[in-house]
Amino acid sequence: MEPNATDSPARRPRGRTALIIAVAALLGISGGTAVGYGIQSQRPPTPLPALSQPGLGYPAKALPAHKAPAPLPAAEDRRVRTDGDLRKLLLERPKGAEASPAHPSKEGEWLQFSDYVRQFRDERSMFVYLAENDLRRIAVAEWLEEKRRQSTITLVQFRSNATMGAADHLGGQLSYMPEKNNGAGNTGDPLEGTESGRYFLYAVEREPGYLPFYRARALAVRGDIMIDVNIADAKPISKKDIRVLAERQLERL
Repeated sequence: MEPNATDSPARRPRGRTALIIAVAALLGISGGTAVGYGIQSQRPPTPLPALSQPGLGYPAKALPAHKAPAPLPAAEDRRVRTDGDLRKLLLERPKGAEASPAHPSKEGEWLQFSDYVRQFRDERSMFVYLAENDLRRIAVAEWLEEKRRQSTITLVQFRSNATMGAADHLGGQLSYMPEKNNGAGNTGDPLEGTESGRYFLYAVEREPGYLPFYRARALAVRGDIMIDVNIADAKPISKKDIRVLAERQLERL
């Protein structure tokens, strides 16, 4: 005889069982979290570990006048030196050298903003760039040796609050120096004692009917001043010539 349908065990839907298990698990997690927070809130706070330094690195109160450090002497305070007459920080004309027709002063002279930007191919862009970066003043010294070698040193100073003015100007000049058309066509050599200063020798320029043209350049920064050193000659210029001249000017600053 076939079993009666009423005698077979009742089957529980699978979906309902899964839902009950999921709800139970969720209640268990929530309840455990709540109990954990409750226990933690009843515990005393854990003290933080002691600082490694016994005290502050600076005094809690200002030092009395008789204990305060003395200001730097003018010879050691670069700000005092560069705020004075910028022309006095230029190298003096060497003994035996002749005055340059363009800049005859022996101690150096001021260079007009317009005259400086005229040296660059894109005068307008350079004028706007320097004006926006708070150019302060420019000093130049120039002389001739053996009636053919011309040495020129230019100090380009930016205002003290424009801390990146000189560095930005240096970066702009260095950026095109490896180019053959506008620069020296090489990456130059690092100038010791500077963070990013470099010196360069240009390829000789020859033109029929004229003497060969040799050129060297050095660029560096000291504080808010960019140093631009150039040598031009009808005879070869050594790396030592431009490097030593640039190092002497850096020492002067």
